[in-house]
This record gives sequence, structure tokens and C-alpha cells, in this order.
Amino acid sequence: MSAVRRLYGSMRALEFTELISRVQPESTEKPAFTDSVPAADPRRARTFIVDYGRGNLFGLVRAFEQLGESPIVTDDPEKLRQAGRIVLPGVGAFGDTMAELQRRRLIDVLIDAGHGGTPVLGICVGCQVLLSSGDEHGSHAGLDLIAGRACRLHEANDRTTSARVPNVGWRTITPSHLSSAVDHLAANDMVYFAHSYAPDGCDADVVAASLSFNGRQVPAALQQGVVVGVQFHPERSGPVGLSVLERFLRLQPKTGWT
Repeated sequence: MSAVRRLYGSMRALEFTELISRVQPESTEKPAFTDSVPAADPRRARTFIVDYGRGNLFGLVRAFEQLGESPIVTDDPEKLRQAGRIVLPGVGAFGDTMAELQRRRLIDVLIDAGHGGTPVLGICVGCQVLLSSGDEHGSHAGLDLIAGRACRLHEANDRTTSARVPNVGWRTITPSHLSSAVDHLAANDMVYFAHSYAPDGCDADVVAASLSFNGRQVPAALQQGVVVGVQFHPERSGPVGLSVLERFLRLQPKTGWT
């Protein structure tokens, strides 16, 4: 998180979010991280953000730029096949997201990237569609890069004391023992959520962090090999969110599942 601290010093997460809002219109092997953001083959190392008509694209670009990365935003399948890393943002519903990815001929590209060893980061709904399927407004097939299903958040019987759905706001999450893009987070670090659905039924060995919600532990971050999903919005989570993006940039491409 050193780069983040150098950039923002003691800036609070909320202050950063307000700043951005003003300018916005199967592997048992642990993934390999480096000590710094790789600057090898520029073409291979470039980060591409998938534009499929959804997601906080401008905020994501600004966040990566703060880390010295100049991401390319595109919906061109051939360009995405050349990506060094792929970020799949998301705001909206599971089925609509998959329909747009299909319409733009991006589903096979993303599946090939994940299985071929290109680091992929899914954010919010982008995290959910990495799963096998989702239940939002009917049953829909996902990219199936991580086994699991996106299900509606649990609502407790006593609604006077339970958390509301959708879950919107700043929350703490608990990282697991996995080496992952969120394993550096501290117990009091907060990230920003805005969702009604979340991953469910995932194997414990891919759950990188959990959120306590209405008495249940809900996966808040997933990682299988070089495929990463975060249910929260790192681009809206201030310095803590930037540290997650920085960690993703250190994830090295793999040749495939071992």
C-alpha cells in the first residue's frame, strides 16, 4: 500500500470518493505476485477495461491512473485478446450483463483469457458473472470461471434490526488465509458496497474475503488462480480500494491451470 500512501498521505477514504464523484460524469498453486507493478513487455502488460455499456468506467480509469497505469477501455474482442490484464466492471443485473457481453461477442474472449492465464478482475456484477450462474430476475448462465452462484442477500426475520437489502455503504471485510488481491487488508479497513446479490456456494479455497451480513458470512472477494472477483467497488473505496487494484497489477500471468 506504499504507493497509495505516497499519493494520498492521510486522505480519508470518504474524501477520495467525493473527489472522484466530482470529476466523474482451477489451480492449487498460489498465484505469483511481484514486489512492484511489472513493466515488462508493454503490449502484454497493458490493462484493458471491458466496455459493455455498464460500470463505473471513468472512475476505474482515474483510479488506475493514480497508480501509474494507463488502461485501455474497449469492447473490441480482438484487442481484448491481446490484453495483459482484463478488468470487468459492473453495475446492474446479472442477466443484462451476460446479454451485453454476448451481444458484443465478449464471452468467449473472457473465458479464454481466464483459462489461458490472463489475470482477470471482476468488480461487483463483474465478480458475479465470473461464477457458474446467477439467480437475479431468473436463472442465467455465467462465465463459469469460478464455481458458484450469485444469489440474493439474506434478509433476517427481524427487519427492525437487520441490515437492509440492497447493501449500500462502507463495510469491513475479513480476508481469509489465501494469498490473494485482498490479503493485505487490515481488520479496520473499509470498502464500499452497492449490491443485492452476492457469490454463494463457492468452495472455501477460492473465498479470499468475507462480509458479515445479517448473521451470515458472504463472500466479498474470490480468487482462483489469476481470476479475481471483488463484490465491492475498489474504485470507490479510497486508498484501501486503490491498494486492491495495485495488488491486482502485481499478479503475474500464468500459462493456464495446473
